[in-house]
Amino acid sequence: MVHELRTLRRLHILLLDADQSACDRLQQSLVDNCEVVCVPSLSAAKLYLENRLPDLVIVEVLLPSESGLDLCRYIRRQPALRHLPVMLLTSRAALQDKIAGFEAGADDYVVKPFDARHLLARIRLLARIKRIEQNDAL
Repeated sequence: MVHELRTLRRLHILLLDADQSACDRLQQSLVDNCEVVCVPSLSAAKLYLENRLPDLVIVEVLLPSESGLDLCRYIRRQPALRHLPVMLLTSRAALQDKIAGFEAGADDYVVKPFDARHLLARIRLLARIKRIEQNDAL
């Protein structure tokens, strides 16, 4: 199965997380399968999305003076981005946090600390669902 994953196209992921060490850990965990671009703020994420469309967005909910949930809401309000899969990757593990994440528009919710193989499997699942939805829309 690991061999199968490596033969697939590298996914392009936008990560919103103000913690550079968290960005570095995620990039290292996914280096063989994904290109991960990290941005530290909502404004940087919005600017990035205006210029390049990733395969998936991963968002930390807890940001200094901001909430990653605002990026989820922004993506869902933009017609050109509405189909973009959004995963929340956060240390917030309470049920009400998960519900708030899904209500904001997240497609998946993963609690830190994470297992890299499990995270990659969930990323691939979101990418597969996106491909199926795009094919159905044609």
